[in-house]
Amino acid sequence: MNAITETKFNFPKQKSFYKGKVRDVYNIDDKQLVMIVSDRISAFDVVLPEGIPYKGQVLNQIAAKFLEATKDIVPNWVMAVPDPMVTVGLFCEPFKVEMVNRGYLSGHAWREYKAGKRMLCGVAMPEGMKENDKFPEPIITPTTKASVGHDEDISKEEILKQGIVSKEDYEQLEKYTRAVFQRGTEIAAKMGLILVDTKYEFGKKDGVIYLIDEIHTPDSSRYFYKEGYSERQSKGEAQKQLSKEFVREWLMENGFQGKEGQKIPEMTPEIIASISERYIELYENIVGEKFVKADATNVVNRVESNISNFLKQ
Repeated sequence: MNAITETKFNFPKQKSFYKGKVRDVYNIDDKQLVMIVSDRISAFDVVLPEGIPYKGQVLNQIAAKFLEATKDIVPNWVMAVPDPMVTVGLFCEPFKVEMVNRGYLSGHAWREYKAGKRMLCGVAMPEGMKENDKFPEPIITPTTKASVGHDEDISKEEILKQGIVSKEDYEQLEKYTRAVFQRGTEIAAKMGLILVDTKYEFGKKDGVIYLIDEIHTPDSSRYFYKEGYSERQSKGEAQKQLSKEFVREWLMENGFQGKEGQKIPEMTPEIIASISERYIELYENIVGEKFVKADATNVVNRVESNISNFLKQ
């Protein structure tokens, strides 16, 4: 199967290239960014050796749908989606914080809570909560954007004190974060889902704040199934999740958690196909539409050609 795990394109007026865990980003003349969502897959901060066909298309198209569905709330960076795996958008100066919004006590917030902490990023968490309980109100728990290593928790007070973001801009980021999360929650509810937590990134261009990167994908967000949520909570059972958690579980079952000396289990064609199918299932559950597979005969050529044609316009 034809999965893109690497791109080495050279576009006219290309200034720089950045390779993330999953995304390849080309800077065109400091005016546009071409973001290719590759089929690479990462877990435990490790990029796995095999690509997952259609994963890039799934993530790119979910983000495109949600960016389109929230552009009345906040302007976003998207100019075009010239290929199912590609978004071209405005080159913005990114804010050096990620806005993490949590509606439920899950993941990192729960781990901190379980360790006895009741403050997260300067925000108080109520006593007497269980894992996956809903917060009385969604909380914003920002992190600093690390260019290397892990992002670090930080409070609003610290962000302002260090001058990472101005007070005026930060308050606008908070407003946008709450409003986009609310919209995402409403859309998820229509699909029988709960948007548990997510992160947003913002940038600025010519004095205007834009929502950038991707939103509400299973890589940047956690979803629960709404049906049976209350029953599972009352019985203290694990929630049914819609995320790439199943990949982490497969790795852990096979003795891999990204620690030194551990070996990534063999990714057989069957395993790769099953992960690909799960990503397609994620798409259909989150978006509520049938997934249409893009032509996979020569994905690299298709992507390069579609980007080149758009940039010539």
